Amino acid sequence: MTDPAICANRTVIVTGAGRGIGRAHALAFAAAGANVVVNDIGTALDGAQTTETPAQQVVDEIVAAGGQAVANYDDVADWEGARRLVHQAIDTFGGLDVLVNNAGFVRDRMLVNLGEDEWDAVIRVHLKGHFATMRHAAEYWRAESKAGRPVDARVINTSSGAGLQGSVGQGNYGAAKAGIAGLTLTASAEFARYGVTVNAIAPAARTRMTETVFADTMAAPDEGFDVMAPENISPLVVWLGSAESAGVTGRMFEVEGGKVALAQGWLHGATVDRGARWDPAELGPVVKELIANGVAPEPVYGA
Repeated sequence: MTDPAICANRTVIVTGAGRGIGRAHALAFAAAGANVVVNDIGTALDGAQTTETPAQQVVDEIVAAGGQAVANYDDVADWEGARRLVHQAIDTFGGLDVLVNNAGFVRDRMLVNLGEDEWDAVIRVHLKGHFATMRHAAEYWRAESKAGRPVDARVINTSSGAGLQGSVGQGNYGAAKAGIAGLTLTASAEFARYGVTVNAIAPAARTRMTETVFADTMAAPDEGFDVMAPENISPLVVWLGSAESAGVTGRMFEVEGGKVALAQGWLHGATVDRGARWDPAELGPVVKELIANGVAPEPVYGA
């Protein structure tokens, strides 16, 4: 059985932690002994500002259970907001060990109807929101490493099946989540020298963004296990945030219910080398041969 204090004394930032999967992460890290910075700007499903303060509600739950947590209301996709978030963790708890990038929202439309503002807003919160927090956290970890202080830090990013396989009606969201997968690979290579691992998850759970999709998959109270409960995602994220995961980096995990899978990304496949420039007229049978010898892609969600 996993040590309940597997993250004892580690300081963790969870973005978008006021509700859903992020809330479950924050509570799980606190239960595992971590100090938690609960970030949530308090927006509606489409990113519109509200007067709600879900971050403080999560902090209150953690403190009531005997844990340590503080709320943060910064916009993770704002450069200075992301910097303030990172420095709040350092100033409050004396350092930063784990960054969980989870914040986001959706503005779903078929591409032919998707507006420029809807594209920009979703790319900004997901992709820039991951980069900005990672950039400021990495600056801190690099300084610690250069000063000779040991660093054993973690970044856990949040991608999606929409980014790995595509999803009809979610071109903006899927593009952002695919970008996060690529960003994770690059960061894992660049941050390794500082003692930082970077991994990502592609979770499937019932949240505000998916409640209509998974509405019929909730277990009745007498059936026990709720496959789509957000709490099912957090155990892997807590483990990835612990010292035990030091040898794991640059990986993508799909998580749903009681299932954990290692996703295999783009790999170099079958090759035909002419040894010279191709004539376009020659390439028809070559491409057909490559496809015939390759692995069929996963179907696009909703296709």
